[in-house]
Parts: sequence; C-alpha cells; structure tokens
Amino acid sequence: MTNSKTNTLVPPSTFALGGDLTVRRIGFGAMRLADGPERPPDPAAAPIWRPPADRAAAVAVLRKAVELGANLVDTADAYALGANEELVAEALHPYGDSVSIATKVGVVRPAPDEWIPLGHPAYLRQQAELALRRLRVERLDLLYLHRLDPAYPVAEQVGALRRLREEGKVRHIGLSEVTVDQLREAAETASIAAVQNLYNLAARGHDDVVDHAAAHGIAFVPFFPIAMGAHAGPDGVVAEVAREIGATPAQTALAWLLRRSDTVVPIPGTSSEAHLRENLTALEVALSDEQFARLSALGEATPGAD
Repeated sequence: MTNSKTNTLVPPSTFALGGDLTVRRIGFGAMRLADGPERPPDPAAAPIWRPPADRAAAVAVLRKAVELGANLVDTADAYALGANEELVAEALHPYGDSVSIATKVGVVRPAPDEWIPLGHPAYLRQQAELALRRLRVERLDLLYLHRLDPAYPVAEQVGALRRLREEGKVRHIGLSEVTVDQLREAAETASIAAVQNLYNLAARGHDDVVDHAAAHGIAFVPFFPIAMGAHAGPDGVVAEVAREIGATPAQTALAWLLRRSDTVVPIPGTSSEAHLRENLTALEVALSDEQFARLSALGEATPGAD
C-alpha cells in the first residue's frame, strides 16, 4: 500500500472541451506577444497595445508552441487592437484539425491603459465577424465573452454569442472573469464550454469556480497561471517541491494546476522559446499527494482581474 508521500499522479494530458474538442491541457496564451521590448516586467501591467517589435520572433514562438504540442492558442480582439489575432493567423493559418483557436470579444480599448467592457449584442456580433476575418476562419473554435457588461442583461450578451453559434460561426462559447452565480445565469441562455479566470497558486479567489467547472464538465482556463507570488522564492515551498521532483518552479506551479482539477487547462504565455518548452513539458511532471497538499496550503482566497 502506497502512502501520500509516494503516491504520485500525472493527470490526464488532454481534455474534451465542450465534449467534442480535444485539447492538450497546457495551451498557449498569445497575449504577451505584443508591445515589443517596451513591455513592462509585470505582464499584468502591460498595455498589450501594439504588435511585437520583432514580428518574426513572435511568429516563430507561435509555430514552436504548436510544434511542441500546444493545440489550444488563446488570443482576443482587444490584444493590440486585433493585431494579435492577425499575428496568430500569420503564424499558424491554415490551422488544420490539430489546432484550435480561442478568442474573445466584449472589451473596448480607447487608450493603452483602458479595458472597458462593452456588451451591446450588436457590438459583440460585429467583433466576432472581425475576428473571423482576422483569424481567416469561417468558424471560431471557442469564443469568450471577455467581460460581462453590467449595462446589458446577461441573457442578451450570451444570447449574441448563442446566435453566432446557431449561425455556424462559433463552435463553443466561453466566459471570462465570472463568478459561479454569473456562470449559472449565463448557462440559462447557452451552454458554456469554458471559463477563463485569473487563477494560480497565489491567486485563489476563484476556487469555487474551479470546483463548479469540474462538476459540470466545463474547461477552467486560468490566465497568468504561473504568477506565484513571494512564496515562490528560492527558499519557498514551490522551489522546495521543484527540487524534490527535479522540475522548475514554473513547471511545479503548472503541475499543481493540472492536479487541481482534470478540467483545468492553463494557457501560459511567453515570448521565449526556452520558457515555452519549459511550460509545455510540465504535462510530464508528477506530484505526490503530500506535495500537492503542501502546495495547496499556500493559497489564500484573493480575488483578481486582469
């Protein structure tokens, strides 16, 4: 009989998003492929306002991500005012059946430091049409409502995405930065295949959403999944566990997310091919029950937003 210190588990490497779209459980977030060398060290503070200064390098990273097995690539119309979607298409189109692209609508960018929800149904439909053109597809694999806009009923906002799905322009619908109650309300209008919220070892304010998603077969897609906080220092628990299993702290943080729930699909982003390889090989990292519990004890329920 094994004990909790030796009972290790490598979680499933794939998840059937929406029941029929199989993706590897570490995807690639393209948001950070923007703004060039002026990008601030803290990605959460980045304006994501312009295309990358080194476009060829960004294209190479996207292609390497797919080459290494990431088959869910995440972008948004708000990233660099649509230029991020164009970058994804330049790098990866034609996508074939092996690559799925997720994008988002519902946020306007009047200035680099402004991210303003806009949920007018006509605007959401317009932005989806533009996303189709920029990504060069006839159907979006996964379309998120980037933020719920309190100025419009949830049923109207989600209903706009449902209409697009009925027209064959969207395969699956997602929501971003929502609560369990908002998720339940949205599900009254359309089936929700994915939720993308801020979540990592240090930002655990959406634990209840992770559990709700798991119970209902919904993909939980954490953004900024490796923002581990001060406890990720060289003398912290994350580094300690990383040394025990022969992994890096980033891989250990991702392994914890994968073990947290079988429906979790992190989308770490990077402009570095070395970090990209490091992130994607976290699928091979196994944590023991004791190590998982030790890491889980780090988190405090703190809300967050991008």
